[in-house]
Amino acid sequence: MIDYEASGGGVEESKKLKLYSYWRSSCSCRVRIALNLKGLDYEYKAVNLVKGEQFSPEYLKLNPIGYVPVLVDGDIVVADSFAILMASIACSSSLYLEEKYPQHPLLPQDLQKRAINYQAANIVSSSIQPFQNLAVLKYIGEKVGPDERLPWVKYCIGNGFAALEKLLKGYAGKYATGDEADLFLAPQINVAIKMFKLDMVVPSSLFPPGKK
Repeated sequence: MIDYEASGGGVEESKKLKLYSYWRSSCSCRVRIALNLKGLDYEYKAVNLVKGEQFSPEYLKLNPIGYVPVLVDGDIVVADSFAILMASIACSSSLYLEEKYPQHPLLPQDLQKRAINYQAANIVSSSIQPFQNLAVLKYIGEKVGPDERLPWVKYCIGNGFAALEKLLKGYAGKYATGDEADLFLAPQINVAIKMFKLDMVVPSSLFPPGKK
C-alpha cells in the first residue's frame, strides 16, 4: 500500500526525494538508475500496479493518468520518466535531474552522440515501452484473444528494437552509444527478455566490423 502521509521527520527528511515506483516497471527503472548514478538519496514509494494502486484518488493527484514513476522533489512533482529525465521547459530541451543535480552527467558532451541518445530514448518511449504497458496488454488481449496477445506484442516490440539497431549500429562502443551507459535501453531489454521472451540476438550484418 502506498503511504501518502507526511513522514513527520525533520526538515532534512522532508526535503528527501521521493520516487513512486513499481519494481517491474522499465520506466521506473530508468529513473532509479539515474538517481543512483547521480548519488542522490531518495525514498522509495512502492506502487503495486497489479493491485491497481496507481488508480487511487491520492495517487491520481500526483499523476492524473495513473502511470509510474512519479518523482517528488520538495514542492515539485514530476510525473513520467521522460519528463523527469528529459523535460521540455519553455520550448527548450532540458533535463530536470540534470539541471537540478548536475553531478555525474547523464548525457555525453558530444552533441552528435547526445542527439543520438535523444533519438534512441524517443524510440524506446514511443515505439517499444507502450506495448509493454499493463493497460495496453489487457486491451490487446481483449481484442485479439489471450493466445494472440504475446505474438502481437513481441512483433511490435521487435520492430522497435530493429529500428534501434539501425540507429545505433554506427555508434557502438563499450555501451550502445559510446562509452557512456544509457538509461533507457537496459531496462527495456530486461523486460523484453524476461517478460516477453524476445530473442535479442542481433544479426552480425547489422554491425560494422569491430562494433559488435
